[in-house]
Amino acid sequence: MIAVVAALLPVFLLIVTGFLLRRFLIGEDAHWVGLERLLYYVMFPALLVESLSRADLAKVPVLAVGGTLLAAVLLMAALCLALRPLLARYLHADGATFTSLFQGATRWQTFVALAVAGNLYGDLGLALSSVAMVAMIPVLNAMSVWVLVRYASTGRPDWRAVMLTIARNPFIWACFIGLALNPASGWIPQPAHAFVDALGRSSLALGLLIVGAGLRIDELIRPNAVMAVTCVLKLVLMPAMAIGIGHICGLGGINLAVVACCASVPASSNSYVLARQMGGNAALMAQILTFETALAAVTMPVVLSLVS
Repeated sequence: MIAVVAALLPVFLLIVTGFLLRRFLIGEDAHWVGLERLLYYVMFPALLVESLSRADLAKVPVLAVGGTLLAAVLLMAALCLALRPLLARYLHADGATFTSLFQGATRWQTFVALAVAGNLYGDLGLALSSVAMVAMIPVLNAMSVWVLVRYASTGRPDWRAVMLTIARNPFIWACFIGLALNPASGWIPQPAHAFVDALGRSSLALGLLIVGAGLRIDELIRPNAVMAVTCVLKLVLMPAMAIGIGHICGLGGINLAVVACCASVPASSNSYVLARQMGGNAALMAQILTFETALAAVTMPVVLSLVS
């Protein structure tokens, strides 16, 4: 437990630092938007390419890890859809509100997952969580768009544009490039490795600062029932599902710990952008993200200590 807390503490301190920087030093949105674009298109893909190209993937169950997380996400999505009538009846959750609950219960914050996996389990943890992204990002994006269109939007989705956006995701391409380069990693000149490593080295810290800059602490004073249900689904039930499925698939040790790490992180900050663009309850989504990030500082050490 002490080792887990020690690995998580720098992650959440960076998130707090991002919040303080946004509040007291860099308040302009344009600066954070520019940093986010640099991270999204250059620095973070460089980290994924370098970690996957150098990882010894022959000794780890990559498909089992990715499949376990994907199964947990699909199971949680099915549960959310099954709960929708009850949420509407007892919590008066309309369609837009349900879409925020759905995104908050199923999506995951990539930067937090990779930072924690890297701190705890080194390059292997970083590589395994990167591979998990390939399995989860396209499915999560497609499901989130479908739910928003079905329950919050009045128009019909342009699925061609949606699929094109997913296909252009630089994280997915970086994972594929890293995996393709893995067999020939020893033949790549060291200066090339050093260049890509230098680009990606600070990406996790920058990503966590951006997560912190997006928090809205004023939302913490207005808790509600839908937000509470979402936090339980994401921070308690999702890790339990993933760990259970991982045990069924025969995972253990670091492999199961990485599964637990990815499943127990808060939802992605991109959920707020999508909710705002497609008619979801963006205010509730911001509240969910803030509460989940704050609560994850408590729930993640508990979850990870159970499998460590």
